[in-house]
Amino acid sequence: MNIYTFIGFISLDCGLFPNEQSPYTESATRLQYSSDSNFIQTGKISRIQRSLEENHLKPQRTVRYFPEGMRNCYNITVKQGTNYLIRVRAIYGNYDGLNHYPMFDLYIGPNYWVTIDTQENVRKEIFHIPRSNILDLCPVKTGTSTPFISAIEIRPLPNNTYITTSGSLKLFSRFYLSNSEDVLRYEEDVYDRMWM
Repeated sequence: MNIYTFIGFISLDCGLFPNEQSPYTESATRLQYSSDSNFIQTGKISRIQRSLEENHLKPQRTVRYFPEGMRNCYNITVKQGTNYLIRVRAIYGNYDGLNHYPMFDLYIGPNYWVTIDTQENVRKEIFHIPRSNILDLCPVKTGTSTPFISAIEIRPLPNNTYITTSGSLKLFSRFYLSNSEDVLRYEEDVYDRMWM
């Protein structure tokens, strides 16, 4: 099942509760988010601590966590050969009441992408051109802590936006030099890149 807005974005609210509306329009960005439940068959859902919710957009207030198995994969239909910005959010927010920050790895298919250390609110981005029409995005357990995901955002880009001869490109940082402390993203950036 594909959940696209009119501009081709895929925006998944991971752990959205079944009694909540899906899709919905997120009020700050005006982007449409859908439940992740059609893209993964494993995991359990929870909500971050209520006292922390006001600090985060709606898609970052719930999590899907994976207490069972070493590797759990989202299967997302994409267009083979298209350049995508893939953004994963992992907001711990003491969702499990343990006050223990998990660490785990993220893989794209069989390939390691990044280690997630949730001591800070995590936003990881990569520019990636899938070699098939299915994108497998997999949180992988590496120790005793439980992997989880808050949101997945996938944005198609023109293939000449970021050119590489060596595979995917991880984001190091992206700055917007201004007096403003606002984060710029869609609609100011039509590809929904986030500028700090």
